[in-house]
Amino acid sequence: MHRIAAVIVPPVLSFDISIPLMVFDNGSHYDVRVCTARPGRVPTVGGPDVVVTDGLEAMEGADTVIAVGSGGEQAPTEVLDALRKAAARGARIASLCTGAFVLAQAGLLDRRRATTHWGLAGDLAARFPSIDVRPDVLFVEDGGIFTSAGAAAAIDLCLHLIRLDYGAAVANVAARLAVVSPVRPGGQAQFIETPLPPERGTSLAPTRAWALEHLDRPLALADLAGHAKVSVRTLTRRFHAETGLSPLQWLLHRRVDRARELLETTELPMDQVAGKSGLGSADSLRKHLVSRVGLTPTAYRASFTRVG
Repeated sequence: MHRIAAVIVPPVLSFDISIPLMVFDNGSHYDVRVCTARPGRVPTVGGPDVVVTDGLEAMEGADTVIAVGSGGEQAPTEVLDALRKAAARGARIASLCTGAFVLAQAGLLDRRRATTHWGLAGDLAARFPSIDVRPDVLFVEDGGIFTSAGAAAAIDLCLHLIRLDYGAAVANVAARLAVVSPVRPGGQAQFIETPLPPERGTSLAPTRAWALEHLDRPLALADLAGHAKVSVRTLTRRFHAETGLSPLQWLLHRRVDRARELLETTELPMDQVAGKSGLGSADSLRKHLVSRVGLTPTAYRASFTRVG
């Protein structure tokens, strides 16, 4: 079983503390422990105090260590030492939201790409100029160290880690149990400046869900607009407001995700993988997979297969 230690560094949001428990603790694949430098009652920002009973010894032997919180403030020396020790022995290191500041203080992000909440990305870059801060992505991986933006992006990173460990099918089960979207690509925009559309308070979520059930079919803008009962122009505007992507960009991301899941979990020939994911042909599958993940379908299957 994969052991995860989430180290809490106040100030911290109660929501951020809940994310590793909500995403990883939904099955038999992970053993999740929450720890902190000073066990006991831990105050949270915008929520009730929480009681953390485990100290930093919970990080010893953990396969993955996740820094949660700090709000950009200085972390305790013992936390930084424990993180350096975990990294030195080969543990996978990650941070959620402002936990990136903790990793930065430990020197683990030097000369690496990283991200944090967009509102604090400038501060991270100014305080730690050796870090290549990416303020406009959901999460970043560089050299086995993972950082995420704030709020829901932290969920995206946790789902991404599940996918790396156990494949797309397990990650999507975790997403469904947490009632969140399937794994989103890390390069997707962190935030959307366009306000959500006011029309009748409706959302295009039902249309996106319908599209996911019909990825093996040709889907044009008119098909999506027809399902949503709006014009193509309204569909495009609202789609971008809700997802940060155009409808066709979103469809392509989902088709590639479906192809990856089929490559990981089945032995279907490449043309059938392409057909079931709506990418058309084996050549098209190869083109889009290489563009997205840098691997051919054959290489991807060899690296990430979960058959059996």
